[in-house]
Parts: sequence; structure tokens; C-alpha cells
Amino acid sequence: MSNLAYKNEDFDKIKEELIDGKIVMMSPRPRINHNRVCTAISREFSLYLKGKTCEAFSDGVDVFLDEKNRFIPDVMIVCNPDIVDDEGVHGAPDLVVEILFPTTARFDRGKKKDAYEKAGVKEYWIVDTFSRSIEVYLLNENKRFELENVYYHYSNEEKNKIKSLPEDSAERIKIYDEIKVSLYDDFIIKLDDIFARVR
Repeated sequence: MSNLAYKNEDFDKIKEELIDGKIVMMSPRPRINHNRVCTAISREFSLYLKGKTCEAFSDGVDVFLDEKNRFIPDVMIVCNPDIVDDEGVHGAPDLVVEILFPTTARFDRGKKKDAYEKAGVKEYWIVDTFSRSIEVYLLNENKRFELENVYYHYSNEEKNKIKSLPEDSAERIKIYDEIKVSLYDDFIIKLDDIFARVR
């Protein structure tokens, strides 16, 4: 067995964020579905962005929005390399993904969402692994987040059941299988690729 000693004194520190000037401890052990979805989104972003200016980062990278707000998003895309250094991202990412966790959901939907909006984040995703849904907010011309859509992932069985309903049925809803990321015209993510392993 190796006796390697970690020299990085930050290795064992509990992750924390600065939200509206107050230090908030992050959930130390995310659930397995949280990790599955985080990994899947990061993978899809990275595959599409290969060779492009924009870059995807996943959990663990600090975002310094301003003196009162330092967040660690689950996934993000940054298109301005000048705001990235070894410490993290200094300024607004272009797209931010937060995956809900029971103890932090109120921040993701509240103060963090407001701070991202104020900083000028162009696109904000709130992902719920329990309902297998993604809320997509886009920054409008008034610099406010506007809900673009709520995307739900349905199993093949659920899709077939919905499609079998009469066209005029109140229960027959439109199924969205893909999300078009606003940063590029052909940047499309399939919900199946995000939620495929979520149980």
C-alpha cells in the first residue's frame, strides 16, 4: 500500500461558496444520479466544443462573479479565455448548469440565479434529477432571465403512451427530445444522452 502524502493543503477542505456575501457550505457527497447527469452534460458539452473557442468546465471550478459571489457550478461554458486562470473563472460564464440538491435548491433558484442574471450569464440551466427535467433560462434584451422552456425526459414507454392519446386530449403534451444551446446554431443536446443512466 502506498504511503503517498498529499501536499495540497486544500485537498481535504469542504467546498464552500460565497453567496451574497455569506459563506455557504456545499453538499459534500452528491447522489449518484447527480454525478451521472453532471458527467453526461460535461461530456456532451466537451465533445461539441472540441476545437472551438468556448470551453466546458465541470464541478470543482470557482467562478468569481463579484466581491460578494463566488460559486462552484456543476457545469459551465466559458467563451472568453481571458477570464480564465489557474484559480478559476473571473467574470460571467456564458452558460451555467446547476443540478438541484435538496439542501441547495433554494440558492440555485434564488440568490445564485439572480447573481448569474446580474452578471450577464447568457444561458442558465436548472436540472432536476428526480423529475428528469431541465429548466432553460435565456438572458433577454432587458438583461433578465426568461424561461425558454422546461424539458422533461420521458422513457420510451411514457412517450408511446403520450403519443397514443387523441390529438385533442388535454393530457397529450408536446415532447421535446432535444435542447438547442443558444451559443451556437447547431449546438443540440439530446435528453436521452443526459438522463440515460438516471434511475
